[in-house]
Amino acid sequence: MSDIESLFVTRLYRAALSEHGPAINPDELESSCYGIADDDEAGQQWCEDNGYPGYTSYASLTDLGWRSPVFADLITSLDLHVAAFAKALELDLGDGKLELEDLWINILPEGGMHSSHIHPHSAISGTTYVAMPDGASALKLEDPRSARMMAAPPRLKTAGRDAQTFVYAAPKVGDVLLWESWLRHEVPMNMSEDDRISVSFNYKWS
Repeated sequence: MSDIESLFVTRLYRAALSEHGPAINPDELESSCYGIADDDEAGQQWCEDNGYPGYTSYASLTDLGWRSPVFADLITSLDLHVAAFAKALELDLGDGKLELEDLWINILPEGGMHSSHIHPHSAISGTTYVAMPDGASALKLEDPRSARMMAAPPRLKTAGRDAQTFVYAAPKVGDVLLWESWLRHEVPMNMSEDDRISVSFNYKWS
């Protein structure tokens, strides 16, 4: 009898932010995102210079946990989520640990998008969702084997989610998604008239 195993599984972690750590008021988090964006002239300039739609603090701010108590609470929560994911991945961290490396705000207006990319210098990456209006884009994840498939035929449209080349993860406000940083992902165009707001982050092994 033939036997087919599923090897080299790619895992996506999804949970409510509130599942771990202090309670976080989503309205306070959203207000803090806008307040920081309004004050961050360097970030606004970077977005303008680089043709980035909307706003990101990625290239300008490294101290969100100091700037706002709600971000300090968010970091406490994310530390616990990442620890839970690392356990599920059965990672052998040895004498090291996973610690927050970067944390940044993303505000994508109507028509805004973030092209396909990876986070090559990190171990675990993720996003928590602050505002997801109707029409806001889901996170698009790509099979990491795509570059090696060469002459492989396409998958059936009816293929199971675990066999698809691209998978869309549609989060809700208050969700946190985590994945290993080598996983290619993108944010397709925001088709909503309202802002899509998220906070993304990287954890490194040190």
